[in-house]
Amino acid sequence: MEPGSGPGGGAAAAGAIKGRRENEVWHLKISKLALAFAIIHSKPPGKSCKEYTEHLAKTVSERDFGWKSKVEVLEAEVLRLRQELLLNKICPRFCLENGKPDASAETLLGQEGINPVSYSSQLEDSGCDVSNDYAFDSLGIASDFHQSEHNVDTSKCLLEGVPPLSLCSTSKKSLTVPVQFLQHLLEIRKLSEEGILQADFTELENDSVTVRNSVSQLLDGLTVFYNSPKFPVSNFLTEAVSVLISFITNNKLSNHVLKKCFKKLEEFKKNLIQIILRNSSVNRFQALHAVSHTLVLLGRNNILRNSLISLLLPEVRKFAEQLLQAQQIQAMYDITQYENIFPLCMILEQLLQNETEESNVSSADYDGEEKIRFLENLDQIILHLSDEFPLFSLFLWRVSVLLNSAQIQID
Repeated sequence: MEPGSGPGGGAAAAGAIKGRRENEVWHLKISKLALAFAIIHSKPPGKSCKEYTEHLAKTVSERDFGWKSKVEVLEAEVLRLRQELLLNKICPRFCLENGKPDASAETLLGQEGINPVSYSSQLEDSGCDVSNDYAFDSLGIASDFHQSEHNVDTSKCLLEGVPPLSLCSTSKKSLTVPVQFLQHLLEIRKLSEEGILQADFTELENDSVTVRNSVSQLLDGLTVFYNSPKFPVSNFLTEAVSVLISFITNNKLSNHVLKKCFKKLEEFKKNLIQIILRNSSVNRFQALHAVSHTLVLLGRNNILRNSLISLLLPEVRKFAEQLLQAQQIQAMYDITQYENIFPLCMILEQLLQNETEESNVSSADYDGEEKIRFLENLDQIILHLSDEFPLFSLFLWRVSVLLNSAQIQID
C-alpha cells in the first residue's frame, strides 16, 4: 500500500490542507493589519484615515485604468498590423496607405460605389403609426430595405471609402479599423473577379483569427451604439452596417465569417432582440427602427435568417401567452412591451416572406421544434386576443399563414 493511501493517510492529507488554509487566512489578516498600520503612519495631517484610504484606492484604480487603456491601444494596433499583413498576403499589389487603397487601386476602382442607406425617415418619426398596411412600410423600412438590398450586392458595386481614423470621433474609432479591413477584402474580391488583380483567398483560412477578431470588434461597436443610439444616424455608422451585410452576403467571403464567427453573430442577434424588447425610452421608435433594419439585413444570409427566425418565434409566442394570461385574469399588461413586440413581428414576417419567395430555401432549415411550439393552439390564442388586441392578433395570423404555406410548398 502506498503511503497516505489508507484511512490514516487520508486524514493526514486533509489535515495538511486545512493547516495550509489556516496559514493563508492568518497571513491575509496580518497583511491587512500591516497595510492599516502603514496607512495610519503615512497619513498626511488634515486627512482622516478613511479619506486617505479612499484617496489611495482611487489612485490605484486610476493607474489600473491607465494600463488597461494602454493595453487596449496596443491590442488594436496589433490587430491593424495583422489585418494589413493578411491583405498583403492575399493580394501583394493591394497595399494600404492611410486606411485607403493606393492610387493605382483607386484608379482601377473608378467611380464605382454606393450611397449610404437612407435613414431620413427617422428624423421625423413620432412612433405613432400603427396602421394595418404592410408592416415595414409603417416604420419607413420598406424603402430603406430595398435600397440596402441593392447596396449589399457586391457583384455590382463597391463600397465607398471609410473616413480616415483621424476624422472619426472616439465612438467611431473602434469601428473604423474593422470596417476598413472588411471593405478592403470586398474590394479585392471584386477586382479579382473582374481579372484586374490576382488574389489568394486561401490565406483567410490560414489566419482566421484576424477575420474573427475584426468581425467581433465591429459587432461589439454596433452593439454599443444600439444600446445608446444617437440620431440622426451618421453616414459612417450606416456604412459600417452596409460593410457587414455586404461581407456576410458575399458568396465567396461569407463562409469564412460563418465558420469562425457564428457564435458571435448569434450573440449579436440576441443582443439586438433584447434591445428592442427592453427599450422603454419615450422616443425609442427611431432606435427600434435602426435595430429592426439591421436584423432584417442580417436575414439576407440564409443561414443567419434561419437562426434568426428560430430566435424570434419563441419571443413572439411567449409574449402572446403572457398577454392571454393577463387578459384571462383581467390583469394590467405592460404597454411598452406590447409596443415593442411589433418590430419583432414585422421582422419575423419579413424574413418568412423572403423565405417563401425563395424556392431554393427550405423552411425546414430552421428549428422545427420552435415552429411546432409556435403553432400549437395558436388559433385559440388568436381567437381570444382578437377582440381586445386586433393588430397583434393579425400579425400572429399572418405569421402562422406564412409558416403553414412554407410547409405546404415543401410537402
